[in-house]
Amino acid sequence: TMAGLGSWSLSVAALIALLLPGSREECGRINLPTPTVHLGDPLTASCIISPNCSHLGPETQIVWKVGRESQPGKRQQRLEDGSQEFTVTIPRLSSPRVLLSCYLRWGHSLQMLDQAEVQAGYPPAAPHNLSCLMNLTTNSLICQWEPGPNSKHRREKGTQEDSILDCVPSDGQNHCSIPRRHLQLYQNMGIWVQAENALGTTKSPQLCLVPMDVVKLEPPTLWALPPSPEAAPPQPGCLLLRWEPWKPSLYIEQKCELRHQPRLGEASWDLVGPLLSQTLQYELCGLLPSTAYALQMRCTRWPLPGQWSDWSPSLTLTTAQRAPIVRLDTWWQQRQLDPRTADMQLFWKPTPLDRYSGQIQGYLVRPAGPAGASPPLCNTTELSCTFRLPSEAREVVLVAYNTAGTSHPTPVVFLESRGPPLAGLHTMAQDPHRLWVGWEPPSPQPQGYVIEWGLGPPSPSGSNKTWKMEHNGSISGTLLQENIRPFQLYEITVTPLYQDSVGPSRHIYAYSQEMAPSRAPELHLKHIGKTWARLEWVPLPSELGKSPLTHYTVFWTSSARGQSFSTVLNASSHGLVLHGLEPASLYHVLLRATSKAGATNSTSLTLMTLALEESELHVLLGLFGFLLLFICLCGAARLCCRPSRKNPLWPSVPDPAHSSLGSWVPSIMVEETFQLPSLRDTGMPPITKITVLEEEEKKPGPWESNDSSGTCGLPTLVQAYVLQGDPRACSTQTQPQSGTSDQVLYGKVLGSPTSPGPGHYLRCDSTQPLLGGLTPSPKFYENLWFQTSPLGTPEPLVPNQEDDCVFGPLLDFPLLQGLQVHGVEGLGGI
Repeated sequence: TMAGLGSWSLSVAALIALLLPGSREECGRINLPTPTVHLGDPLTASCIISPNCSHLGPETQIVWKVGRESQPGKRQQRLEDGSQEFTVTIPRLSSPRVLLSCYLRWGHSLQMLDQAEVQAGYPPAAPHNLSCLMNLTTNSLICQWEPGPNSKHRREKGTQEDSILDCVPSDGQNHCSIPRRHLQLYQNMGIWVQAENALGTTKSPQLCLVPMDVVKLEPPTLWALPPSPEAAPPQPGCLLLRWEPWKPSLYIEQKCELRHQPRLGEASWDLVGPLLSQTLQYELCGLLPSTAYALQMRCTRWPLPGQWSDWSPSLTLTTAQRAPIVRLDTWWQQRQLDPRTADMQLFWKPTPLDRYSGQIQGYLVRPAGPAGASPPLCNTTELSCTFRLPSEAREVVLVAYNTAGTSHPTPVVFLESRGPPLAGLHTMAQDPHRLWVGWEPPSPQPQGYVIEWGLGPPSPSGSNKTWKMEHNGSISGTLLQENIRPFQLYEITVTPLYQDSVGPSRHIYAYSQEMAPSRAPELHLKHIGKTWARLEWVPLPSELGKSPLTHYTVFWTSSARGQSFSTVLNASSHGLVLHGLEPASLYHVLLRATSKAGATNSTSLTLMTLALEESELHVLLGLFGFLLLFICLCGAARLCCRPSRKNPLWPSVPDPAHSSLGSWVPSIMVEETFQLPSLRDTGMPPITKITVLEEEEKKPGPWESNDSSGTCGLPTLVQAYVLQGDPRACSTQTQPQSGTSDQVLYGKVLGSPTSPGPGHYLRCDSTQPLLGGLTPSPKFYENLWFQTSPLGTPEPLVPNQEDDCVFGPLLDFPLLQGLQVHGVEGLGGI
């Protein structure tokens, strides 16, 4: 660590010694053959180490750098004075400026000995476009040229170098002035420009000239020639002007050129010349009338050679105007004052027929006849005139005039109104500032139309009216674009024009744009209830300039709930009933009137519905309670009577006579012989059980009930149907009646072998559940049952009040109509 520190200290000391100016001068320097070389050429340089630095050792290493890049050295030699020379060759310089450095390798670092800057470039380009002018104002020859790149113009010379000094321009300038004292005005002189730099010198081509042959005069001064009382005024399209030459050139003969250009538009310059300086004035014609022109002039030596002067400052002059060339469209209104005098109001509109027509300064109305025979009726600058004429006068003459003259006379004939009128007239708004007016041309076709329009009522009639004339009689409409404003009522009048008469005028009123209603009707509360309110309003009358209403919209809002409702009514409505309101509630109601042009709202109406009375509250509460009780009862009944319940609260016995089976009729009649199907036939409805009882020998007596279970004692053969049991098992014994519900007696069939009539059935009003229905068995008075007497005639059976059994024919019981028993002949009547 100590050894390293010592060497670092030594290096720093040596560096300080090398950087001192005296030490650097003694130790080493860079020697260049030239500081400027051609770009791309090689460069050889040397670094000479002074003998004072020989203690650095014989194996001294020199490092060359070009910019920041190292460059290897070529050779090393010792000179006679003991110094060492290190040489380097750069093969090609590609930059305009190169910094060459010489370093001494000292340990692990480099110590700079010297630095030199090398510039690279090209010789200057030759100047070109050399030109010279003799300026008489400064009495000097002024030459200018276009320089080449990378050149410095060192001097400008003449052919006689001993008498003409060099003219060296300042840096960045490309012109130079040679004073008069160094010039020979009437002798040939050679002029050239020489450019120099470090790499060489170039010269421009030599310019030979006589200084006076390149004299450039100053431009003349232009003036307008004032009119002379003796001279006639200039013709339309002509200008009189004069000029004054530059004073130093008064003794020089010269010629001039004049150019002119209209001030308006982008027209090019027109050149006029040559003009000799002796005249000093000129009349320029062939110009447009009533047009402003810009004029400029320049001059040069003539007939001797010379340079044209610059153009003079512009002079603006206006040509004389022409008489108006216009067509005057006329229209009139006549008011008879008395039988001899008529008050005439004449209107006209000028239409230029030429682009360069003269500006109109006024109008003259005179009676028909030779000009000047009678005084004019009107002399005005307006487009209308009012005058009086005798009733027999039917014509006047109108002309437009200016300082150049008058236009062609326009005769105005006051025609009578006896032509056919227009067939129809209509309008349509194009936009807020344009109106289309259409009509149906009459027959015969007119020669033209006069259209007038102005503000309608309540404006005064005839005030500020605008009019136009259409000369094409075949058209059926025109567009009005002048003096049309929105929200204004206009009265439009169309009058057809014929060869020797006019037709009656037709009027129409129109708006170019209508406004929305200014206000909406005011709402009034007519009646109000607890849940409704009747509103009324008075429709507003129509207003001028207001679009008619298309519909009404009523809005109402509940203050309690914040809910909003609306309804749309047609424009003819004047009332509305609001339904569905809440009692004792506050509402805000608004009416909106709408038209095609917009909508306007009325002021808000606040209303409160009536509250319910105490008795009404009691009634409502009672109805609500009754409804709640009814719902509860219905729910309980449905719950208790549901068929899925196993143990109903009461027995349910159906009434077969009132069921759908009561209307069932078998497809096979009673008289047909039925075949007893097999008990194994699955298509036959099952019969649960048939019981056959033997008939007693005694005659039938009164029925007696011997069965304690409630069955009937039967004197005849009995077959009993039991609902439950095995359908394939037959029993010849009567099933005992018990309190259980395994078997329930549905009915018994009665028959006797000695009775030729049909069998009878006996049904009992059993209290046991039968088919699961809700209808109990009917009472004896609900059905009429009959029995057959021994003689074969039906006889009504009077039931015993102690028995619940009744009798009837088999056809009255649907389930027994298809019953037929075989094997027992005593049952043949069944």
